[in-house]
Amino acid sequence: MSEDVTILLVDDHPVVREGYRRLLERQPGHRVVAEAETAADAYKLYKACTPTIVIMDWSLPGPSGLEGLRHIRQWDKQARILVFSMHQNIGFALKALEAGACAYVTKSSPPAELVKAIRTVLAGGRALSEDMARAVSAGTASRPATPIADLSPREVEILHLVASGLTTEAIAEALNLSTKTVQNKHYGIKAKIGARTDAHLVWLAMQAGLVSERTVDLMPMIAEPNARRV
Repeated sequence: MSEDVTILLVDDHPVVREGYRRLLERQPGHRVVAEAETAADAYKLYKACTPTIVIMDWSLPGPSGLEGLRHIRQWDKQARILVFSMHQNIGFALKALEAGACAYVTKSSPPAELVKAIRTVLAGGRALSEDMARAVSAGTASRPATPIADLSPREVEILHLVASGLTTEAIAEALNLSTKTVQNKHYGIKAKIGARTDAHLVWLAMQAGLVSERTVDLMPMIAEPNARRV
């Protein structure tokens, strides 16, 4: 490639970023020009350096990579963003593409797949790692229902933050929304996915892979999704 490919690398683990940086900078003309640990920092750095491509982890502290992706794409409709995630989940891949990602590559994929996906995106295409491409192809006709299937990317992000234990006020501040909007979205999400209580809502988010037990501080409630809220 004749011109440099500048990269914004977004992952909250410094050791992981170091490994990615070494891989990416072994490719001719590729340079990591900025690194971020959060979705908010990714947005600020994107505006400051306008890289050729963003490599964005899904799982970040606070708002996820999905929110970072959505925010950057709001500011720059032409932004090229590749989501690089530990989640081997059709629903996650489809939500990322729906939010404007150009590619979704799982971290369990061989390094060559990430490099190949970057080339595809830079050439104007869209890409999935082979495991996700197989899963999407196999599930096109009869994809099993998941709790997040009918949610918009913004609703998925709010569900993620609710399940992570953030208050309505904290979610509103993180996503630059009013508390009323967050409350309305919260109730709408519960209705869409059939959650009877907030405890059940968190349990469904865990089932979808949006949060893990380590993230959630509501384990006694989650163990009994039918329990009444107190």
